[in-house]
Amino acid sequence: MNIEYVLPQDIERRSFEIIAQELGERTIPDEQRPIVMRCIHTSADFDYCDNLYFSPDAVRIAHDAIRQGVLFVTDTNMALAGINKPALARHRCEAVCFMADPDIAEAAKRNGSTRATASVDKAASLGRPVIYVCGNAPTALLRLEEHIRQGSFRPALVIGVPVGFVNVVQSKERIIQTGIPCIVARGRKGGSNIAAAICNALLYQLD
Repeated sequence: MNIEYVLPQDIERRSFEIIAQELGERTIPDEQRPIVMRCIHTSADFDYCDNLYFSPDAVRIAHDAIRQGVLFVTDTNMALAGINKPALARHRCEAVCFMADPDIAEAAKRNGSTRATASVDKAASLGRPVIYVCGNAPTALLRLEEHIRQGSFRPALVIGVPVGFVNVVQSKERIIQTGIPCIVARGRKGGSNIAAAICNALLYQLD
């Protein structure tokens, strides 16, 4: 096989050209296309053309929240690390992960819950606009569903892309059924890298 010689600064651009070529005539709404393409770029998995669910106006709602300086709360430090910090700063946004906080460990032990569940409760107590970013823990989505249905916490957007087997599919479908603005990777696929990719795509769209 022939090697394609590409300058380091051009690798990402060339990657997106290849993705666009392989997508061919596939129809993806304009506002969703950069998000789908960045998920494919991150994973080399074209299944994201089919399994990414966008609730009505999800991208517009996300952009409005970002313009207002929303707080991104992630369920893993890996997802937090993957969100582009200069892009956050350009839009006066912040990103945090509570999973390693001592009070989260204490709350989880006290309540017999996961740290992901306790992190959702902490985010709910902040009283500020939040985009909740879930790439690992379905228990976070299930706790978000409880808060949403109780009216105790309503994030501006939920990014629901946990990966795995136990309650992963079910938790995603339950978030969709709440009617909350969301971007969800239906099925078992996802992960912290996909969660960060969606956040970055939303931020880059506003650049």
